[in-house]
Amino acid sequence: MSATAPVDPSSTSSARAIASAVAGTVFEWFDFFLYGSLAVVLGRHFFPSHDGTAGLLAALAVFGAGWVVRPLGALVFGRMGDRIGRRQTFLVTIVLMGLSTVAIGLLPTHAQIGLAAPVLLVILRLLQGLAVGGEFGGAATYVAEYSSPARRGLNTSLVMATGTLGLLLALATITLCRQWLGADDFQAWGWRLPFLASFGLLALSVYMRLHLAESPAFEQLQREGRVARSPLREVFGSAQHRRTMLLALVTLTAAQGVVWNAGQYYPLVFLQAQAGLDVGQAGARMMLALLLAAPLFPLAGWLSDRIGRRPVIIAGFLLAGLGLLPVFAGLLASTVAGGGWLATLGWLWLLSLPVALVCGPASAYLVELFPTHIRYSAIGLPYHLGNGWFGGFMPLATAAVSAHYASPLAGLVYPTVLALACGLAALRWMPETRGRAL
Repeated sequence: MSATAPVDPSSTSSARAIASAVAGTVFEWFDFFLYGSLAVVLGRHFFPSHDGTAGLLAALAVFGAGWVVRPLGALVFGRMGDRIGRRQTFLVTIVLMGLSTVAIGLLPTHAQIGLAAPVLLVILRLLQGLAVGGEFGGAATYVAEYSSPARRGLNTSLVMATGTLGLLLALATITLCRQWLGADDFQAWGWRLPFLASFGLLALSVYMRLHLAESPAFEQLQREGRVARSPLREVFGSAQHRRTMLLALVTLTAAQGVVWNAGQYYPLVFLQAQAGLDVGQAGARMMLALLLAAPLFPLAGWLSDRIGRRPVIIAGFLLAGLGLLPVFAGLLASTVAGGGWLATLGWLWLLSLPVALVCGPASAYLVELFPTHIRYSAIGLPYHLGNGWFGGFMPLATAAVSAHYASPLAGLVYPTVLALACGLAALRWMPETRGRAL
């Protein structure tokens, strides 16, 4: 890898660039998670069924479809980011995501246009998946290339926190709309308002990204004439790069999305489907839990700058593998027994610990594995294969297994086994990347 010129992390321009990149990514995750946060409501409007569980599973399947196409988005936008720059690619992904989200808010329901309604919903969800597939690699690369080695874990952990913050913002928007309209009107038509509100965030995001400067590392590549002409060909044509992508998948990303969904998104479904809370009650509890969880990500990133990426990530996987079943059991028992908000928040916060440990250092680890001229393309594929394919269907798989066996905890075997497997693989093969030059 060729080292780039050092960046002063305390400079105003650097801080502004990082803040703008992170804020835009929060908005993009807000758009992506609106659908998942409203899966129960959307299931009734687009997948009508006499069996409420069947409608929910259909809605979760479409939620997972958005994750499936993320690797394709990583390839398309990764190539663009390595060819023409991080900044311009950022603009394309945010516009695609924002317009797709607003369009969901305008869709006719199954009762109005029949089968065409879920078909159109799937298409828009796939477009959302393409957009978010191009977002992470760009955000992680951009922030890392604006960071000094001593702060790279801390700064890039903010990129990983954007998923949690985006989900928090989505839940807050839904809760405000529901409180304003009332439960009946929100169920009937008010669910559209959070999607339509995304237009305002789209305008703000475009404004912010139009004022971003290109990353110092990519500008250096341009000055030296070393911009990759065919980054995908170089990534897949090199045995070393293929091995490194496989290493990233096996030691981190195959279970990263599973751990994140198990700790940050699936509890929202679990509290409604298994513990009997309505969408407002579950959403309010999850909002507070996510707010308490958000500071854990930069803490884990900071810790990885001190002791290394490897021990922090491995600790998170092992904690998830050993703790998911007992913590969800405690969450269920406490909620059903009317244990109160504090007890529920305590269990939800415990679910966030392994998420932060795994995800906090993840961006830095992935960025440090690949050279600058192919970085956008190379980190996106293993990240979105793992998070999209293994992680994206985690809520559906877990809910389906639990429904099949009539056991609220049966489906948690999937994230438990995968977290332990990835943790053991990381113990065996994960390299320490802290301090590597970009």
